Amino acid sequence: MESPLCASIFLVLCIFIQSSAHVQSLGQGPFGRISRAAKTKEASQETETRFLLFQEETDQGCQIRLHHPDTLQRCGFNSSLPLVMIIHGWTESVQFSRSNVHLIGYSLGAHVSGFAGSFIGGKHKIGRITGLDAAGPLFEGSSPTDRLSPDDANFVDAIHTFTREHMGLSVGIKQPIAHYDFYPNGGYFQPGCHLLELYKHITKHGLNAITETIKCSHVRSVHLFIDSLLHTSMQSTAYQCSDMGRFSQGLCLSCKKNHCNTLGYHIRQEGQSKKSKRLFLVTQAQSPFKVYHYQFKIQFINQPEKSVEPTFTMTLLGTKEENQKITITLDQEIVSNKTYSFLITLDLDIGELIMVKFKWENGAVWTNVWNTVQTIIPWSRRPLSSGLVAKTIRVKAGETQQRMTFCSESTDGLQLQPTQEKTFVRCDRNSKKLKGKIR
Repeated sequence: MESPLCASIFLVLCIFIQSSAHVQSLGQGPFGRISRAAKTKEASQETETRFLLFQEETDQGCQIRLHHPDTLQRCGFNSSLPLVMIIHGWTESVQFSRSNVHLIGYSLGAHVSGFAGSFIGGKHKIGRITGLDAAGPLFEGSSPTDRLSPDDANFVDAIHTFTREHMGLSVGIKQPIAHYDFYPNGGYFQPGCHLLELYKHITKHGLNAITETIKCSHVRSVHLFIDSLLHTSMQSTAYQCSDMGRFSQGLCLSCKKNHCNTLGYHIRQEGQSKKSKRLFLVTQAQSPFKVYHYQFKIQFINQPEKSVEPTFTMTLLGTKEENQKITITLDQEIVSNKTYSFLITLDLDIGELIMVKFKWENGAVWTNVWNTVQTIIPWSRRPLSSGLVAKTIRVKAGETQQRMTFCSESTDGLQLQPTQEKTFVRCDRNSKKLKGKIR
């Protein structure tokens, strides 16, 4: 067994990675000679960074020069020995504030960034660490000292995109590990990453399509962060919530007391506490990923004689005259005077919502059933009806925090029959200002 001292040690700066990339990009001319263009490029890439090789028997480091492989031999580099690379950043004498440092780590690199932050001595922590779908295996459930945690920097944020379990393990870590933990689409899996999307990946990535499909959700965290830099006017907002189930009901679209924040680079670094905040949002399958979140609350004031779980189609019209049509299925029976809340997301900015067209879609089967019931039980005490009555629709826009109320445009026949569409218009205090904008 070799002694730990029998190792070659480099003392380098973080810029080593960038410098190495430059070395690999240099081309060679015929017969293995470096071309004149490469020599010119080499001269322009001279750096003041020093790369020192230390041997067991030497106290003074021997300098390794970039683009000069002969210095490896001159310094006695032994490729048969273990190689330890020490990458340092700065010293206090450099007069560089640690609060200006932002470490971004993907997968295992997220925890490495956390270790770097925790091992830095001194009174002041580094400014920020961002974990992009931090690795799950061997880290899930571990102590904060053994993974990325809020203690590793003044501000820590994390994006979780692939926490779906396979054989008891998930690629990305599920537990909160930051001051703000973001769970796009619940964090389990990402839209556009299903195996059914493989044909699209084949078109884009060719033979690497299978690999790209498998890692699609994991690497989505990186693309979401990059998206926040590329589309500064389309920042995605996430909202604090206990779980994705409540979020899918639209129950968490509040920005009070720092309960919402911006996903990615432009996050607001405020409201840190010892307890991690879990934030949820929905995204599109491709960049730009931003969607617009709305909570819809509908109260039906009558109860059908026959249980039904209806499907509705809603067409939304806003001040920007962009129509968006969406379909909603209530996965529960309609009960009289019960309020149903659900989340609706739009890919486009329609402006301020001014009109909702509401249609009961699955009416054919329901109507046939109801007509049969009326025929079999003609002695019912009161007339049976297959319709539903929705008195008002209340809406909250997550991104603007605006609350709106919509009432039926027609006061005659409030009942919504199967396959019928009704129009609801603004009936709150601000509705008068918008009447002129309705087309």
